[in-house]
Amino acid sequence: MKISEVFNLEKNQRELDFVDIDIEEDIPLFLDPYFLSLKADPWSVDAHRTIQSFFHTVIDLYKAGRRADAKQLFVNLSEPNETCLGVSDGKPRGRGVGTNEAVEIFDRITTSQAIEHGLVGHLEDMVIFVDNIGKDKISDLITNVLRKKLIEYTQSQCKLHGIPLTKDVPSGYFWDSTRRKWDNILTDMLVVEGRKIILVPKSIVTYSYKYTPERYCQHFVLNFLQNEHIRINSSLVQRKTLKDGTEKVWVSKKDIAEAENTFRKEYLREFTKQHPDIFENFRSSTKREVQPLTHDELEMDDSFKLKEFIDLLIKRLTKIPTGAKFAGEYHRHILGIMEFILYPSLTRPIIEQEIHQGRKRIDISFDNSANAGFFHQLHTTKDIPSQFIFVEVKNYSSEVSNPELDQLSGRFSPNRGKFGILVCRKIDDMDKFLERCADTYHDQRGLVIPLVDKDFVYLLNEIKKGTIKPEEKLLLERLRKIFMR
Repeated sequence: MKISEVFNLEKNQRELDFVDIDIEEDIPLFLDPYFLSLKADPWSVDAHRTIQSFFHTVIDLYKAGRRADAKQLFVNLSEPNETCLGVSDGKPRGRGVGTNEAVEIFDRITTSQAIEHGLVGHLEDMVIFVDNIGKDKISDLITNVLRKKLIEYTQSQCKLHGIPLTKDVPSGYFWDSTRRKWDNILTDMLVVEGRKIILVPKSIVTYSYKYTPERYCQHFVLNFLQNEHIRINSSLVQRKTLKDGTEKVWVSKKDIAEAENTFRKEYLREFTKQHPDIFENFRSSTKREVQPLTHDELEMDDSFKLKEFIDLLIKRLTKIPTGAKFAGEYHRHILGIMEFILYPSLTRPIIEQEIHQGRKRIDISFDNSANAGFFHQLHTTKDIPSQFIFVEVKNYSSEVSNPELDQLSGRFSPNRGKFGILVCRKIDDMDKFLERCADTYHDQRGLVIPLVDKDFVYLLNEIKKGTIKPEEKLLLERLRKIFMR
């Protein structure tokens, strides 16, 4: 049974920021440290720093001759079955990083001499160069390292969706990057049927790595070796005279792989020591190809088709009455729609975020995770701080006006961000309201863009028709009108 079903959230995976795990069986998804290292949102940046803190602490101890101390850091690694991610058979039970095997991982690292030769500069490099270490074990390892951050994420998502937590539950070991040591605390935890559950952001998981020894070998190492064999005219070179009289010269990747056994990690280690630039090309190329999973890739239930889902979202939106009595329902539904439309640009929504020592609250704040498009351009080309995106939701029967606009702009700051979205049911004179937004912007009080029910219905219908990212055009049009006034 999925988390959304256990707690009757009445939401589809497309409306949720976390992976809607099935508590009865693992989902074949993994945490990928390489993917995480490429993300620029605040949560991911801090998570990557925590991973690097653990990894570099191990490396520093090992290089200082304190091998026993470095090995001891692997003792606290456990089987992280709280996330229900991986490839276990039957009930979730972890994929193999128990204490004994965690220590064996350390032994494999040292046996490979990958550290001494400078091959392992990042945790994910172990997948390429260290024998018997794959994506499942790396995923388990960083789940342990990030356990506290994932628990804090779980707590915020439970608050967002009204899911009860159990107090004073042992967290399990996590890496404290400040003190550079393992820790274990009592904290509020999500407990289902007596089992601790940890939710994971859908924006940081993958099905399979692009960062694999197989891909490195097939598309980089063997490409290089093909050219080398042709250059030295080795016995593997084949020739054929074409009809036009020209000669075709080639070397089969299969022949090279069989002759040199290139897919062995031992071979990859030796090759990379001699040709480090090829490995750097692999890293940079992979960076361009890694993207968050789409909703379609995350959606496990094929019976709920996209068009049916969108029709349901629109139907629910139009049926919610205005007024304070239904504000919570409207708020929750808008959150789901925004999650669907704006993922993966906006992630990790937090409800009622307190600022100014609790004197003010923001309805919703998102992490700005965009690496292209409108939300990325806010800070890269528009000079608008936007580390976080603030959203105020008003279920008024009357129109919003200056007080609501001032309320949202009053939440802004250079450190938190100076961009927000004001959501309300309708605005009869949009041009006039955009003039008010322009006044706020030109007074250097930040940028606010309004969105109304009609806008959301339009965007949803555009997605149903197959339009890619229709929100980009709408938001840019509103932005242009504000800038030009």
